[in-house]
Amino acid sequence: MDTKTATAIRRLRLVSMPEAVSFLLLLVCSVLKRTTEFNAVPVMGAVHGLLFVLYLVFLLDAWSKTKWPLKTVALYFVLSVLPTGGFVADRKLKREVEAEVIASRARREGIVNA
Repeated sequence: MDTKTATAIRRLRLVSMPEAVSFLLLLVCSVLKRTTEFNAVPVMGAVHGLLFVLYLVFLLDAWSKTKWPLKTVALYFVLSVLPTGGFVADRKLKREVEAEVIASRARREGIVNA
């Protein structure tokens, strides 16, 4: 994996967790708005919206660098619209990077000819 590809995936991982947390906080704020006088929905909505847009931009960047199939990109998009999907996306991206690092080391050491 080259440096640009690793950086693109790292950026996507970096924003996936905060995006998931902001989504959950937005849901909590929505419930609180309807049950109490507390209304943080405008603020959390803006924060979550910004993080969601960043997630999509970084997803497109990672897609262009990694050459993932459309099915993989669609999966990461669906995970971004599920309340806890960002956590799953982060875990999947971490595994993918670790697998690529292991494969790269194996190729370098001549263990696997790929």
